[in-house]
Amino acid sequence: MKYTRILLKISGEQLAGKFDGGIDAELGAWLADEVKLVENAGIQTVIMVGGGNFARGTQLAGHGIKRVTADHIGMLGTMMNALALNDIFESKGLESRCLSNIFAEQVAEPFVHRLAEKHLEHGRVIIVAGGIGRPYLTTDTAAVSLALELSCGVVLKATKVDGVFDLDPQIHKDAIRYDQLSANDAVSNPSIRVMDKAAMGLALEHRLPIIVFDLLKPGNILSAATGQKTGTIIVP
Repeated sequence: MKYTRILLKISGEQLAGKFDGGIDAELGAWLADEVKLVENAGIQTVIMVGGGNFARGTQLAGHGIKRVTADHIGMLGTMMNALALNDIFESKGLESRCLSNIFAEQVAEPFVHRLAEKHLEHGRVIIVAGGIGRPYLTTDTAAVSLALELSCGVVLKATKVDGVFDLDPQIHKDAIRYDQLSANDAVSNPSIRVMDKAAMGLALEHRLPIIVFDLLKPGNILSAATGQKTGTIIVP
């Protein structure tokens, strides 16, 4: 099936591209062209970005830094990614808006449901920063929550490999890829770590499908958004 609105989840690690940290602007420009294909097909796009290329809350916590503070620092990392992507997209002729779930009105619009809907209806890509705006919740969980709030038909979880495998394909050459996987199996199987269990459980509860796919294969975002066989689909 072709979806009318999608949620694309991109990690901060992926946005670093060929660098060890920060943002790979060339990758961002390539991503803009890929998202433009989706928009040209009449599909509205919501993007949730991670912040691991700048800071990870779980890694920063400790040695005097509270977990809540560490998670707030991670949220600021997502803000930097969203601001950069917004500029790159606009420079490539792809109209977009950066919305934030943390208070940062000097640099981004606040995430308000009606405002987000208005931007989408006007053909703009929205890039959401700040995760869900609260500590102890990952951007994966925020992505599923946001997809439900904005009535997205699917969550597209971008990764470095082409789907979900029974073993790590970067280590095991004989790893077998699942074309389709039930959400129950994805939640109960400890070896499947494509998204955290809270995110998977929320998607399962609300019967929201998730497609896990290789971000860097040209045309893959469009293929997933138009219902073509891409990566692994996790179904309710």
